[in-house]
Amino acid sequence: MAGLQAFREYTLAVAARVAEVMADDGGPGFGASPSGLGAVELAQRAVAAEIATATRMSDRVVQRQMGQALELLGRFPATFHALADGRISLSHARVIQDAGTSLEDPETLAGYEAAVLPCAESQAPNRLRRLAAREAERVHPEALAVRHERAVAGRCVRVNPLPDGMAELAATLPAVVAYGIHDRLTQMAKKHTELASGESGTSVQEPRSMDQLRADLFADLLLGGAPTGHDTPDGLLAAVTAQVDVTVPVLTLIDGNSERASAELSGRHPIDPATAKHLAGKATAWNRVLTDPVSGAVLAVDRYRPSEDLKRLLTARDSRCRFPGCGIPARDLDLDHTHDAAHGGPTETGNLAGLCRRHHVLKHHSRWAVKQTGNGTLEWTSLTGRNYTDKPPTPAATTAADPPGNTTNKPPPF
Repeated sequence: MAGLQAFREYTLAVAARVAEVMADDGGPGFGASPSGLGAVELAQRAVAAEIATATRMSDRVVQRQMGQALELLGRFPATFHALADGRISLSHARVIQDAGTSLEDPETLAGYEAAVLPCAESQAPNRLRRLAAREAERVHPEALAVRHERAVAGRCVRVNPLPDGMAELAATLPAVVAYGIHDRLTQMAKKHTELASGESGTSVQEPRSMDQLRADLFADLLLGGAPTGHDTPDGLLAAVTAQVDVTVPVLTLIDGNSERASAELSGRHPIDPATAKHLAGKATAWNRVLTDPVSGAVLAVDRYRPSEDLKRLLTARDSRCRFPGCGIPARDLDLDHTHDAAHGGPTETGNLAGLCRRHHVLKHHSRWAVKQTGNGTLEWTSLTGRNYTDKPPTPAATTAADPPGNTTNKPPPF
């Protein structure tokens, strides 16, 4: 298995080199883009998209893997050979690579590899991680304070979808801030438990675990708290409230027995019907999405006060980037003319599609091409001439509680 993983790393590294050669050759479609991307980056994106569509993966993931593989072969040769020989696993190699990635000097890197590989050959990856981090820190030529200041610039918050209508909210923060937040939530959870039981003089016990309390307090603070450290004098930031897009089939709202009904958050994440009904009850305005009862295709979008009708229809129809395998949600997309408007392309549903900025740039500044074949269906042609079809995602339009094969025509409840 380790030998096969090494071969896969080698193949991905070759793909990255192919992209560099394509850019160096100066072939058509790989000049620098107006967004500032260089020819090498555009070529790497195009090659990653070629691999990703063929293997049904995210091209962002493939491009990251290409970069990792190129770094492993080029900067960690001893680690790669240990992987190819089956002396370590890919997990060991990634630990060594991640801990040593900031080491630039080849001699320093070689010494670092020599120090950690014996441990990798005899210990599990989790035990190796501590030694690798310690050894990399010991030989690093740059002070930790300087590197920390640079790393702080990369702080961010992101959401990762999970099964069963859940999601993970992850924040990359300075360690002292992250541990401080966790400690404060723990103290608040303990105090809440004390007040709910002992100090209140009642026998009522808090049913939630410490983890559940921390999570609930975290959500309460972020959704209802005021950002006192960053707010404006007139409290404008505190007045900002959360906004999410929910697609709710009508039957989910009117069916009294809809425990197995479906709804979607932001066109990509299933949520339970009780939450969907609760959000629907609090909504002050609605975008009504009319769908075909058989195919589920979006037919029209309207609202009590129509505005930007075409944009809303396309947002409802596409709901995510229309490049194969991409899941960037509709609110972050560019509405792109499939046939350029500058060359006579009309501004209509049959010539517009939502693309994330990455794939919008890829379409215009690489040899990837796309055309519309009707009903919002896009046909993409890759660098090597392969064709990939992307159809508009089917919105949540049915409930699992409906009897199978039930095609009885019912009037729409509007």
